[in-house]
Amino acid sequence: MTLAASYYFERLHFLHFFKLFSNHFQSVFGRMKIWINFALQSTFMNNSKHLDDLAQIRSIMERSTKFLSLSAWAAILAGVYALIGAFFAYRLIYFAPVVRYRAMTESLFSPEVLPLFFDAILVLALAVGTTVWLSYRKARKAGQKLWTPAAIRVLVNFALPLVTGGFFVLILYMNGYFSLIVASTLIFYGLALLNAGNFTFSDIRKLGMIEILIGFAAALFPGKGLLFWALGFGVLHIVYGIIMYWKYER
Repeated sequence: MTLAASYYFERLHFLHFFKLFSNHFQSVFGRMKIWINFALQSTFMNNSKHLDDLAQIRSIMERSTKFLSLSAWAAILAGVYALIGAFFAYRLIYFAPVVRYRAMTESLFSPEVLPLFFDAILVLALAVGTTVWLSYRKARKAGQKLWTPAAIRVLVNFALPLVTGGFFVLILYMNGYFSLIVASTLIFYGLALLNAGNFTFSDIRKLGMIEILIGFAAALFPGKGLLFWALGFGVLHIVYGIIMYWKYER
């Protein structure tokens, strides 16, 4: 066999060996690629499942520590009640046959002042009653109880600043500081919302801060107290209720 023929056969043998090696490598690489894709998909699915589990755990913890049955419609209706009450208060004050401010300085509970008290108490009773009723319906629709430990925490933390403010307003009234009554009610109500916001929707804290700012504005302009009262308890509640409905209930 000549040298050229020997070189030719060796070249053929090398090419055949290289082809076999290449086919084997492609087969092994293909199987590795399949296993890698499978491992990546499994990891992604497991991570996705873990994220879903964490989201469910977080939701359960929020329901157990926060009261989420507050209804947006309760805030809207409370704002409507406040505006109606402010309208009647305006009529009682500025279209009365007697000067009610003078009657307030002469007697704490004179017949001329009692309609204003009834107006305020009626607005408060309607707002509280509507809130409790709509919250009860929302909780029942979600298959939950209304009076949970979270609800009690909200009530206690809301009531403490509010009751304190009520006594402070009564002291102002008894000492004749009528121009500061509206500002005080707005400020203490805002503090109550800030305090209760730790145990329910965090948006309530923003409402509380705005109420406090409106209260300070009412203190700076005491002659416009009824206007600021309608803005804080009426318009602001309606706007807040619409935002809450858009975010959580629609």
